[in-house]
Amino acid sequence: MRALVIDDERLARKELINLLSQFDQVEVVGEANNVDDAKDKIESLNPDVVFLDIQMPEKTGFDLLEELDNVPHVIFTTAYDEYALKAFQVNALDYLLKPVETKRLGEAIERLQKKLSDAQERQDSALESQQNKKLTLNDQVFVKDGDRCWFVKLQNVRLFESDGNYIKVYFDNNKPMIHKSLNALDERLDEKSFFRASRKHIINLSWVEAIEPWFNGGLVVTLKGGDRIEVSRRQAARFKDMMSL
Repeated sequence: MRALVIDDERLARKELINLLSQFDQVEVVGEANNVDDAKDKIESLNPDVVFLDIQMPEKTGFDLLEELDNVPHVIFTTAYDEYALKAFQVNALDYLLKPVETKRLGEAIERLQKKLSDAQERQDSALESQQNKKLTLNDQVFVKDGDRCWFVKLQNVRLFESDGNYIKVYFDNNKPMIHKSLNALDERLDEKSFFRASRKHIINLSWVEAIEPWFNGGLVVTLKGGDRIEVSRRQAARFKDMMSL
């Protein structure tokens, strides 16, 4: 946990930094002696938590929080107990009275650790959910090929074609190449909208214009725009089931 100590008294900062050095899970990345100094260091150091004094010259710890766009977790350290209610109204994690006791500091750090851990679990869960989400025709994807970039709606992509370790993406008059396997892409695409026609091709079903029988029980699918794609015999039966009433 990256921590910033903010206090106008140098001895108070040194004492707290010394106490924090007893906790292996905490790294003090800096210290500040007033609100303006603290604001600059929060923006540059991006700490997980600030240990914040309230009464400082010119501006208070509460003034600092009002000026920040992104507020880290806050543990107040102060000699005054009358600000406790206001501290928790601004979502402070804890409120430690000076002189700070090692036991109380440990409790605050444990509470912070749990909060950071819970936040990481939620973030990991959201990321996993996003990765498992199937891409539909309404989704947009970012495609980059060399110096050229596109943000393409999948309903406009008529065909994906495997080419070695790359996939050729067909939309409008463009055919950029992306570094991805067709198998990995197939797992991401909604099977109601996209069909794995063969080892080399995935087609957008909404672009199918005509279907013809082909050799050995296979099919040839013609897409709007004229692309003709062979559907393997193994996939042909599944394709007929999907496209039939």
